[in-house]
Amino acid sequence: MAFKLIIVFLLILIAIVTSKKTNIPRRHAIKTIRVKDGDIVDCVDIYKQPAFDHPLLVNHIVQMKSSHLDQMKYTSKTLQNSSSSKAPSQPWLQYGRCPNGTIPILALTAGYNYSGARANIKVWNPYVDGVNDTEMRLHLDYSSSQVMLRACPVEHYDIVKETVEAGWMASFTFITAMYKTFFKVVLFGPLVYKDFKTRLFVYWKADNGSSCFDLICPGFVQTSSEVLLGGDIGTYNYGSEIEFQISKDPDTNNWWFLYNSEEVGYWPSDIFQSMKYEANMVQWGGEVFSPYVGTHPHTDTAMGNGKFADRLYRKSGTMTGLLIEENSSPLKRPESYTISSNEWNCYDADLLDEKVPEPVFLYGGPGSHFNPNC
Repeated sequence: MAFKLIIVFLLILIAIVTSKKTNIPRRHAIKTIRVKDGDIVDCVDIYKQPAFDHPLLVNHIVQMKSSHLDQMKYTSKTLQNSSSSKAPSQPWLQYGRCPNGTIPILALTAGYNYSGARANIKVWNPYVDGVNDTEMRLHLDYSSSQVMLRACPVEHYDIVKETVEAGWMASFTFITAMYKTFFKVVLFGPLVYKDFKTRLFVYWKADNGSSCFDLICPGFVQTSSEVLLGGDIGTYNYGSEIEFQISKDPDTNNWWFLYNSEEVGYWPSDIFQSMKYEANMVQWGGEVFSPYVGTHPHTDTAMGNGKFADRLYRKSGTMTGLLIEENSSPLKRPESYTISSNEWNCYDADLLDEKVPEPVFLYGGPGSHFNPNC
């Protein structure tokens, strides 16, 4: 199983832990059976099984029963004379059976697909460039830390086709959220928070171009009456950890968001295409958005708490308990990691994986704020 820690800096600067898998296409299933051990069994029309992809079998008619084996049935004398019995049916049949006219096909992937992820993210209030700086530059900056599940093309993992995300964000001007439907484009925002408070957010993007933060536009379905999306997390929480988890319901395929174990709501599977059933990438990380990344002067907007990754005292941006779900099986620890970056002078990252019960991700940096090296 490949699991990588990658730091990517584009127009959006991002320090992330990334886990990704390659999918093997699945056939249209009339029924899907999920087995406790993580296997997924698709019940596929008998005439749409892989055999009929062979060019010489296009007009083949299935022989539903042998013409001769009934006359040759044989029971081993050894088995007859022993106290043992034939092995029972396969365990997956305890969880359901395929309808008549279908056959069971094991849903194969290169490894497993992802159905969830969680992390305990330490909350901070990083410095964010505003519109009233001394240079009078227009800023639409934000700094965020989040858990992300994504679908990306196998050959281009830097292209995010679909995503669901949850975490905290500090910004002066809230991001302009764009919702597209066919040829109609509606811009929601910019919605000004009028402060730099750290706020809870959720975000989604679909392959048809639709995307949205919180409840600004159609998409996320909220069920909790206790959690305010876009709401102030509270200064009393700065420096403390909050649990963020995203988990796919195996029955409905809806993606649920949990905030400190509270079920907040879900992204319906119907708004997605690639992520209707699973994600092939998991990411945890910090993100800085600004018109002034990759330029000089660089943005002053900080990531994490504005300090570079601090392995010794953990006083930088920190995430603990990085766990994943595969095929709706129990949360588990990822297996291997890699770190890379192309702007270490502005933001960086590190990982503690030895002598700790669960991985600890350290990340952050000041941007160019009191940092002439950026």
